[in-house]
Amino acid sequence: MDESEEHATDDVVAPRPASARSPAAAPGRTLVVGAVGFGMGVADLVPGFSGGTVALLTGVYEQLVANIRQGARALALLLRLRWREALRGLAVIEWGFLLPLLGGILAAVILLAGLLSALLDSHPRQLSGVFLGLVLGATLVAAGDLRRRDLRSLAVGLVVAVVAFVGLGLSGGTVDEPTLLAYFAAGAVAVCAMILPGISGAFLLLLLGMYPHVMDALSDRDLVVIGVVGLGCLVGLAGFSTLLNWLLREYHDVVLAALLGLMLGSTRVLWPWPGPEVGDPGLGAPVAGELLPIGLLALAALLAVIGVGRLARRVTRG
Repeated sequence: MDESEEHATDDVVAPRPASARSPAAAPGRTLVVGAVGFGMGVADLVPGFSGGTVALLTGVYEQLVANIRQGARALALLLRLRWREALRGLAVIEWGFLLPLLGGILAAVILLAGLLSALLDSHPRQLSGVFLGLVLGATLVAAGDLRRRDLRSLAVGLVVAVVAFVGLGLSGGTVDEPTLLAYFAAGAVAVCAMILPGISGAFLLLLLGMYPHVMDALSDRDLVVIGVVGLGCLVGLAGFSTLLNWLLREYHDVVLAALLGLMLGSTRVLWPWPGPEVGDPGLGAPVAGELLPIGLLALAALLAVIGVGRLARRVTRG
C-alpha cells in the first residue's frame, strides 16, 4: 500500500482503543445489546441519571464512543462530498451493535416515559434510593476496567468526584431571550451528557439557563429552534466523541478514573432527602422511618446491578 492509499484509509476509519474493538458474535448478544439500550433509555428518562452510566456498567461504553466517532468521521466525509469514502466509513460502523442499542433506547422512551414519570412524581424518595444503589453498584463494576490501580488514578477520580459533587449543587439563572446561537451552543453542550456517565442533559441545560426555553420550543413545536438545537447536538456529539475516543485510546486509565469520579459525584442529585423530586441537588438528613426501607432498596439495587452488570459483560464482550 502506498502512502496516499494509507492516508486515505486513515481518513476513512477512525482509530479506536483496543478495548473498544467488537468481540466475536455470540448467541443472544443482539438481544443483550438491545436490553442494554433499553436500560440506557430508562436511565435517560431520569433526572440526574445517565445512559452513559449503563453503557459503562455493561462494558459497551468504549465501543459506543468509538462507533459514534466513526459516524462523525463518515458524516464529515459526506459533507465534503467525498461520497465513496463516506460510504466506506459508514460500512465500518458496527451496525449489528448500534442498531439494537438504539432500538432499545427508543423502545424504553416510548414504552416507559409515562409510567416512569408517574412513579417519579408519586415515589421520588424510593426511586432516588434505587438509582443511588444502581450508580454505586455500576461504579464498583466499572472500576474493574482500570488496568492499573495506582495513586494517579485514585487522585483523578477523587478530584473529579468532588468537583462534580460541588458543581451539581450550583444552579444557573434563566437566559433572557436567547439567540439562535445560544440554542445551538446549548444543544452542543447538553448532548455531551449522552455519552458521559453520571450527568444528564436536562441538568446541563438547567445550569446553562436554557432548560425552560428548550422545553417551550419542544412544546410549541418551534421547528426552527428545534432544528438549531438538533444541529448543535450533532456538532457537539461529533466533536466530543472524537475527543473522548482519542483520550480513551491515549490515556485509558486516567479517563476511566475521571468517569468513575463523575459517577460518584453525581450521587448528590440521587440522595433521597429532602427529595421533593428525583434529581434535586439539595441535601438533607434522612427522615426517621424512611432510612431503613429506602436503604434496603438501595442495597438491593446495588447487589442486583453488580450481578446483572457482570453477566451482561460476559455476553457483550464475548
